[in-house]
Amino acid sequence: MKRTSVPILILLAVVGGGVGYLIDHLLTVSGRATFAPSGFLPVLLLLLAAAVLAIAWPVRRSVRGTSQGRIDPFRALRAATLARASSLLGAIMSGFGAGLLIFLLSRPVDPQVGSIVAMAALIASSLVLVVAALVAEQFCTLPKDPDDRQPDDPSTGADAGR
Repeated sequence: MKRTSVPILILLAVVGGGVGYLIDHLLTVSGRATFAPSGFLPVLLLLLAAAVLAIAWPVRRSVRGTSQGRIDPFRALRAATLARASSLLGAIMSGFGAGLLIFLLSRPVDPQVGSIVAMAALIASSLVLVVAALVAEQFCTLPKDPDDRQPDDPSTGADAGR
């Protein structure tokens, strides 16, 4: 499994920002109030960040050899997959919150302080989720096995099926 790349996270944040801006623009054009995320959403994102780290911690302990037993490889894969999905979600949500905030700040009418605080909390908790997920993904990285050889590797003299 490949690690999550920074360009993908940036691309998802930009797309999320565009969607957030567009949603608020469409709501305003149709005469409705702008979208304000729930105050509970940042709390949920922080809980998800803590859960991702908690799930990846036993894998890290097993990789470093500080745990008593071996970790199930499927459990390690699930932890790495959850970490990757969480980093992607965090990037999308941080971009979405930034798009909402940019739209609010670009309007001629001063926005309510509560809306700005809610969006800033969404952006901050999303960034915390991205960082926690990338750390958890690092926890799930297995060291290179010395027995693994690449086919047609000139240093080992291994030929791939010849």
